[in-house]
Amino acid sequence: MSRILVVEDESTIADAVLYALRAEGLQAEHCLLGQQALALLRAQAFDVVILDVGLPDITGFQVCRELRAFSDVPVIFLTARDGEVDRVVGLELGADDYVVKPFSPRELVARVRARLRRAGSQPSPGWRETGRFAHDPPGQRVRYCGELLSLTRYEYRLLAALLARPGAILSREQLMDDVWRGAPDTVDRTVDTHIKTLRSKLRLLAPELDPIQTHRGLGYSVRT
Repeated sequence: MSRILVVEDESTIADAVLYALRAEGLQAEHCLLGQQALALLRAQAFDVVILDVGLPDITGFQVCRELRAFSDVPVIFLTARDGEVDRVVGLELGADDYVVKPFSPRELVARVRARLRRAGSQPSPGWRETGRFAHDPPGQRVRYCGELLSLTRYEYRLLAALLARPGAILSREQLMDDVWRGAPDTVDRTVDTHIKTLRSKLRLLAPELDPIQTHRGLGYSVRT
């Protein structure tokens, strides 16, 4: 199910938009502040963002500018500003559409669906779906069960090495060479330590799953 994030501080407008989206079978979430929206978008996967320009903490323009530094999620501005300059600024910042208040919730939903269709017809330049994992090598990011993982430099490299060959058993020596090449003062137990911390982070999201497999005397693999 597609996930839509609505960033709007006026409760009556937010309620109308959320109702219209959910009535069409879309999963919609709401937040009031721009910084809150950025935190959500860094941590979770959304398919479209409906973004008010006049937010209490930072402007929607600022949110869009910061968002484009780490995500290409489609953005639809929802605003009372109908001037040409505002439209141009919004689009130049990377927004995909611009809806002026007052507006029709049904038309807004139609615009959301148009963005979803367009996104679905184009392959993502970054994210690669592998089972429960999604890997963005250019952005050095990994999602698991739809959630963005907070990984250290070497945790990311280790998981990326495993995801590059799902199911394949990689020895400690292979992983040391792939992940810690050129790093001083490392030993093969470093791999075990990082595997342990990775498992802990994955378990927080899906306690019933254990995607990283240990093969005694051989190494590790990932089951996607």
